Amino acid sequence: MLIKRKRVFLIIGALIMALALIVAGCGGTQPAPQAGEEEAKEWPKSLTIGSASIGGTYYLYAGGWSQVIEKVTGIPTGVEVTGGPNHNMQLVHNGELELGMVTMGPAWEGWHGEGDWTGGVKMTNVRAIFPMYNTYSQWWAFKNAGIESIYDLEGKRVGVGPAGGTAGTYHPRILELLGINATVRHAGISDLVAQHQDGQLDANSFAAGIPVAAVMEAAAQKELVLFGIDGEARDKVCQEWPFWSPAVIPADTYDFLTEDVETIGIWNMAICSKDLPDDLVYEIVKAVFENHDTMVTAHQAAAETVPENVVLNTWLPLHPGAIKYYEELGIELPPDVYPPEYQG
Repeated sequence: MLIKRKRVFLIIGALIMALALIVAGCGGTQPAPQAGEEEAKEWPKSLTIGSASIGGTYYLYAGGWSQVIEKVTGIPTGVEVTGGPNHNMQLVHNGELELGMVTMGPAWEGWHGEGDWTGGVKMTNVRAIFPMYNTYSQWWAFKNAGIESIYDLEGKRVGVGPAGGTAGTYHPRILELLGINATVRHAGISDLVAQHQDGQLDANSFAAGIPVAAVMEAAAQKELVLFGIDGEARDKVCQEWPFWSPAVIPADTYDFLTEDVETIGIWNMAICSKDLPDDLVYEIVKAVFENHDTMVTAHQAAAETVPENVVLNTWLPLHPGAIKYYEELGIELPPDVYPPEYQG
């Protein structure tokens, strides 16, 4: 009787394992239902998104994006800490990453091979896929520092984020353009917040979607003064670099603000390698917009991640898979975003 029971248990166990294998075979590692078997064979086994430093908007946003991709396509998707937009342009262009995020200033320089960081290399293996959000230039100091505007940074030590990020690239240039002689320090934003707390910095800055976790972290330690680039300084910056434009950080962005903060902003775009399959990119773009709540949960900046904002990119070529999605929605795209390989 005992032997028979053991046999029954073994048979039941075998059936359970077989059922588990069948369920696993229908689950997460397979392509999206819309894709045919032949198309799926061309999809990569994994994907990696180039973000930026830990604690910044890119890193949090990429976490939500990776979840959406895995949910819809079944492809394991990782998030890589990078130096930011400049670095992401290089990594995606070189084929070291499949996906990334950029602001349009570094994207312009990378595409055209301008700026010292490009080494003259035109990074034309990159394609835009969807609009992310506006990046706001934000500067802050502890209230007892007596710093209330960008001109108060004269002679001060200022954090500007990673060297390859938007702030790391443009904030030192902005200070120079405005004739402000400050000592800038590059590092991940979390490290800069710690340095500021330890008295190694007089002020900090970053360029990202709002709210920025690092700003909230700093505000939890000491009372902050947040300021931007406004007035004549803003006009001068926007004239020098037209991809920057006037922007406003609403007072309800951070608990410690009592009024809106005028500054400048620059748009962000998600990018991919031009070699990714059209059908996969289509599914990724569609998934992002159809899982908008998940994106916003990852970071509130994703509230601006809507299809209509794709037209704010007027020059960086879109991937054909992304174009298919926008044309299905009836969105009229700027003529310069159609890449040479497009066959619509």
